[in-house]
Amino acid sequence: MSGQAAAGPGASLGRVDAVAGLPTTLDRLGILRGRPVLALVGGAAGMDGIHLQLVDEVFRSAVIPVVDGCGGAVVDGGTDAGIMRLIGQVRSASGASFPLVGVAAEGTVAAASGAQPKGGDTAELEPHHTHVILVPGDSWGDESPWLAAVVSAIAGGKPSATLVVNGGEITYADVERSLAGGRPVLVLAGTGRTADAVAAAAAGKTADPRAVRLAASPLTRIIDVGDPELLARTLQAVLTRSSSGNHA
Repeated sequence: MSGQAAAGPGASLGRVDAVAGLPTTLDRLGILRGRPVLALVGGAAGMDGIHLQLVDEVFRSAVIPVVDGCGGAVVDGGTDAGIMRLIGQVRSASGASFPLVGVAAEGTVAAASGAQPKGGDTAELEPHHTHVILVPGDSWGDESPWLAAVVSAIAGGKPSATLVVNGGEITYADVERSLAGGRPVLVLAGTGRTADAVAAAAAGKTADPRAVRLAASPLTRIIDVGDPELLARTLQAVLTRSSSGNHA
């Protein structure tokens, strides 16, 4: 079952409670399917200002131009914090036209649910997202498998990739799902927490088993936040690669 309602100024909101309903919901929201997709995962409220400033420049000079230029879309958690707030603001300021789609567990979104989730921890939706899809769940992390499913549903046979910026515990699960689905993962080193742990593991500087496992995948690529040109080239290559052999 799926539905559609207004999500606020400039955005459309859909609800879905089965993966099979995603194509219908995307069509109702006017999100063109069969296009390159970048999943953006990582830091929310736990991300500090220094790292946000670094990422701001990377989004402006690398991520936004590449996604917009290849006719792609970005999918993230949709709430008004951390990298989700930043990508919304930067996309709006740049005049980019690609869909920015948030995927959030309905019970964690203050603006969309009258009921508080267990523990009462809710967040507002980020106002510059073009679309938001609410999925079942009352806890942070419940949206993780849905985010991966939305990326696949929008991409269809086109390329997709995951960009990891900072992040906490949920980010590990997001990355594991991306790798399990054959989706390339670009880790932005120098942005803190999970991203830096995976980068350290790739350099042999940590024994954290989760980070080591993710770093060891041939689909994982480490890129320093101080090298936006390399990120832009890598994103361009990944999102425009031939669909043959692609796992969206």
